[in-house]
Amino acid sequence: MTDDRRSPTASVPESDRYLASGPRVGIRPFRRADRAEFTARARESAALHRPWLFPPVDEAGYDAYYERLQEPEREGFLICELDGGGIAGYLTVNNIVHGAFRCGAAGYGAFAHAAGRGLMSEGLQLVLRYVFGRLGLHRIEVNVQPENTASIALARRNGFRKEGLSPDFLFVDGAWRDHERWAITSEMLPPEAP
Repeated sequence: MTDDRRSPTASVPESDRYLASGPRVGIRPFRRADRAEFTARARESAALHRPWLFPPVDEAGYDAYYERLQEPEREGFLICELDGGGIAGYLTVNNIVHGAFRCGAAGYGAFAHAAGRGLMSEGLQLVLRYVFGRLGLHRIEVNVQPENTASIALARRNGFRKEGLSPDFLFVDGAWRDHERWAITSEMLPPEAP
């Protein structure tokens, strides 16, 4: 397998490095070369992420995570600031099923230096447009622990609807945790601003 098989090269003009871009952020696939920046940002953001998220904080963890994102039922996106290209956060779509279902389950995290600045919201909108358009999905779900108010607020702010509660849904931080189910379909996404 070649390194960075789905990512743009450094010789590509800045405007073409992203799958999509907005006023402040662009989205692009993960690359092996992102290992050092991603893991440093994850270590810096541990207090923000715990006890809900556990992104890789070392090289071996990142390499394993990167390899999983190459599987056909997964897509990984880095949300990068256009001013400088630094990684502001990430979003993955897992358990992608095509056919009549055309659905995936998203997970996301902002890094501490970018939290509270609206960058994740802009990035989430870009990812939704990409997966509904280019990937042909119809529905994206997020499952969030009820105490994770920041992630719930991000989902709500971006048009997701709450569909219920799943008791003992995911094994996180050593225990089975309840999760609220939130979802959005392609029809619910507002039209792009001109």
